[in-house]
Amino acid sequence: MPNLCSSSFRLPRMTRGRAAALGLGVGASLALAPMVWAENPAPAPTMAAPVALIQQQSFAPLVKKVLPAVVNISVTQKASADQMAEEATPFPEAPFRGFPNSPFDEMLRRFFEQQNPGGEGHAFPQMPGGMPQRIALGSGFIINPSGYIVTNNHVIGDAGKVEVILQDKSRYTAKIVGRDPKTDIAVLKIKADKPLPYVSFGDSSAAQVGDWVMAVGNPFGLGGTVTTGIISARGRDINEGPYDDFLQIDAPINRGNSGGPTFNLDGQVIGINTAIYSPNGGSVGIGFAVPSNVAKPIVDQLIAHGKITRGWLGVQIQEVTPAIAASLGLKGEHGALVALVTPDGPAAKAGLKQGDVILSFDGHEVGQLHDLPRLVADAAPGSEATVTVWRDGHKTELQAKLGEVPDNNKVASAAGDQGDEPAAEASASGMHFAPLTNRLRQQLHVGKNVEGVVVTRVDNGSAADDSGLSEGDVIVSIDQQPVHAPAEAAAKLHEAAHSAKKTALVLLNRHGTTQYVGLNLGSNQG
Repeated sequence: MPNLCSSSFRLPRMTRGRAAALGLGVGASLALAPMVWAENPAPAPTMAAPVALIQQQSFAPLVKKVLPAVVNISVTQKASADQMAEEATPFPEAPFRGFPNSPFDEMLRRFFEQQNPGGEGHAFPQMPGGMPQRIALGSGFIINPSGYIVTNNHVIGDAGKVEVILQDKSRYTAKIVGRDPKTDIAVLKIKADKPLPYVSFGDSSAAQVGDWVMAVGNPFGLGGTVTTGIISARGRDINEGPYDDFLQIDAPINRGNSGGPTFNLDGQVIGINTAIYSPNGGSVGIGFAVPSNVAKPIVDQLIAHGKITRGWLGVQIQEVTPAIAASLGLKGEHGALVALVTPDGPAAKAGLKQGDVILSFDGHEVGQLHDLPRLVADAAPGSEATVTVWRDGHKTELQAKLGEVPDNNKVASAAGDQGDEPAAEASASGMHFAPLTNRLRQQLHVGKNVEGVVVTRVDNGSAADDSGLSEGDVIVSIDQQPVHAPAEAAAKLHEAAHSAKKTALVLLNRHGTTQYVGLNLGSNQG
């Protein structure tokens, strides 16, 4: 699972083993052909030469340029009993957190006590009334001389007080201008009696894998710290939100770096350090930064309006698996499959249907599932977009007028009920079906608007078992045809198993969530 904290970078260096190997090669050349060596000019630089040259270059001019605009952020939060119990060590941002019995514990403890007299560095200093507080540390950067500061939303948390510390040690109480949990971005504002140093956003789309970057932040509350590294990958989806599009950076990530900037070599901010991947709680050199091209429009909206408005289509989508693509006659596993259409939403009004595969939105291809939420969110509410869908074996274009994302998006449910009339059970493709009664609806948390049959058992090794279906799933439709009785579901699966394609597209409801599953029936015929 990714951890929310920011990154720092380490400059690669040539190992002793590599240097020894190169030395051996030169020695062998001298021993085998001494006359040729003496008569010919020095050999051309090897591939290692540019790396060595880069290592000798100093980042000092760049650091001098950007460091004054990077700030430390201290957030005072009210601590709940659960938070106090969770904190195993007294300094939540201290380097020894997560490393019990470290020989450096006592040294670091004394350091933080000296740096924060009176308890400011402790996890839970006492308020005058006796209520404990939690001190969180993070990083940020000033983006204009009037004092607007960008950081991560999770750095701010449930802030009672936010204090910003500049590189010259001056301190300011900050106001929260706005925040966006979905991209983990927040904007603060401080008032100073002079213009403040600032940095500007660069173009993250121009950043390439392998480019050098530099990060400045406040790891472990130590203050302004500079580290370097490279961009390892682009477009990472780490399942932290619907708009994930992270830059992956080659960096050891430490507590307190969250919200700090990632700079290119021109001194422009191309990312906001946000998260790490860590199987053991420590750094393994895989860090993630929100790209500047994602962050800048969010920051602009927060400064202008204090909140974010995004386009809304009104669909629930899921990935197109090979089995689903085969059942729909779609070549390739691209696009986003519509699992649910919000009644009276923009998609419903545009004519989108459950089972459509959205291939492109407003002229942009939907290559992967997470492409569509970002494309829709970037569009303005009220704007119109052309949506290309795959339906009934061919492409169809629809025109959708986008709405604004509701604060609480609820899917309307239809009136009506289903009695408990007995009906015969049936089975097919390794699944055993029973009617969906009122009692089962309550047990399975299925709404009254859902129609279908209940899976009461799945045979081991069957097509259903291989596809991940399980007891308690409600089968709503098979190959886009609704099912109302166990015998009807069994008949449709038998028909699909004996067809030429030998696949079936099953729409199911699992504990209130609707999704499609592609069944590869093959030789599994129930």
